[in-house]
Amino acid sequence: MSSSTQTQVIICGAGPIGMTLALDLARRGIRSTLIERTDGRVETPKLGLVGIRTMEIFRRMGLADDVRDTEFRRDFGLSMVYCTTIAQHFLGRIAYPSLQDEPPIAESPETKWRCSQIFLNPMLQARVEAEPLIDLRLNTSLDAFADQDEGVSVTVTGPDGAQAVLSGAYLVGCDGAGSRVRRALDIGMTGKQELDHSVAVFFRSAALGGEHKMGHAERYYFLGENGWWGNISAMDGHELWRLTVPSNKDGVDEVIRTADAWVRKALGTDDMLFEVISALPWRRTELTADSYGRGRVWLCGDSAHTMSPTGGLGMNTGMGDVENLGWKLAAMLQGWGGPSLLASYEVERRPIAQRNSSASTRNYSQLKSVQDCKGILDETPEGEAARARVGETITKATETEWETLGIHLGYRYEGSPVIAPDGTGADSDDWRWYKPSARPGHRAPHAWISGGAREGLSTLDLFGEGFVLLRLGAQPPEGEALARAARARNLSLRSHWLTDPAIETLYGAPLVLVRPDGHVAWRGDALPGDCGALIARVTGA
Repeated sequence: MSSSTQTQVIICGAGPIGMTLALDLARRGIRSTLIERTDGRVETPKLGLVGIRTMEIFRRMGLADDVRDTEFRRDFGLSMVYCTTIAQHFLGRIAYPSLQDEPPIAESPETKWRCSQIFLNPMLQARVEAEPLIDLRLNTSLDAFADQDEGVSVTVTGPDGAQAVLSGAYLVGCDGAGSRVRRALDIGMTGKQELDHSVAVFFRSAALGGEHKMGHAERYYFLGENGWWGNISAMDGHELWRLTVPSNKDGVDEVIRTADAWVRKALGTDDMLFEVISALPWRRTELTADSYGRGRVWLCGDSAHTMSPTGGLGMNTGMGDVENLGWKLAAMLQGWGGPSLLASYEVERRPIAQRNSSASTRNYSQLKSVQDCKGILDETPEGEAARARVGETITKATETEWETLGIHLGYRYEGSPVIAPDGTGADSDDWRWYKPSARPGHRAPHAWISGGAREGLSTLDLFGEGFVLLRLGAQPPEGEALARAARARNLSLRSHWLTDPAIETLYGAPLVLVRPDGHVAWRGDALPGDCGALIARVTGA
């Protein structure tokens, strides 16, 4: 016997992307039903890095401190170490500080953070379960859905085997690389289908978190005479680790069967005790969905793009999707979003996915590029020279993998129908270096606010609820005409007057209109003659 439930947004998939989207919608007053085919537990963690832009998003949602309060050891050094095994030969190190010693940067009020999925998921789930506007249904599978013009109808099977029908205005597939939602829409994926097949071995070893030859590291890369063959990543800085072993389609089953031997090979000694918890096969790809959805059904996160984890961009790219899609869904449900607003989601986000997945593949290629490692295992002067050569080569080849501030903060939405360009040209989109810019389409830059009631806030703390008009300088132009146009469309628009001349210089104009996702929609020296037309454009009308 089936039951029926009415909601506003149905989200398929309660991973970090689906749960964050539900929380973002709830902050905007939107009800959602979140379905997850599993019980929510993470068998093998797939992610560990919460990037700096994701931390800014979490800051806006009141979640950044929750991420920082998770269990990763704060004094654990986060260097990248290259070696033959933990117990044998050191090859090189790229030094990074521990979380407690991570210095702040001028470009953001946040820093990146280590938070494994085994901690991130439960934290988000606790927030989801405490939110009355979210109906979380675990052990619930999506059977079918129909876009019925006025809404969507979704048939699900619950943990008791009973079917239910969920009705809502929109369906969002956050159901991962094998997305059932995407397949049902018959949307293909374009790119590289098979970079490799790998195995993630999740294991416990207190000895690896203690004092040993290689010292503390966020990641240990292992090289043999044929180059890189695996790496261990710290999941908590104490005793939980993930070993990645690249293989091929025919070899992954054997790696899983001999997971203990692979961990022992990486450690290089029988003296370090360990326990294998799980082993999971996975395919490394570089793929982007040919479409991000249609009608009332949309894709978000890994259902829309997949990429190599080299660089930690996958989940963080998905969080950018959440930031972009959430306010647009709310706009449509609250009646102030125009007919082209949701279509702009694909226009804006798909090129970013292609950019980030390309960067991830480049990182993977650089890691595999050092193959001439003959002699690095030899206990001879020649072997020592070979190790020095390989160590220098591999550190230089991979040093940019984690130096990606431009990737995280520098993306911009070119050619978007809901961005009003100001005629200025874009700086180069450098993956490593970030140059703050308030050019329309870019992330509005961070600056600390001095003076008045906002003392100590970041400019980023002003954004998120609705549109914001920044009036900058000692005597900025008035913004009332734009406020009237916003009220006529029932659009939330707040105005902030900041007198700091450095912020006006940073933003490049005395008037800057910022969207709910913190991206600049328009800027100028004076309001346009037709403020209604500007509001219509940035809301997709």
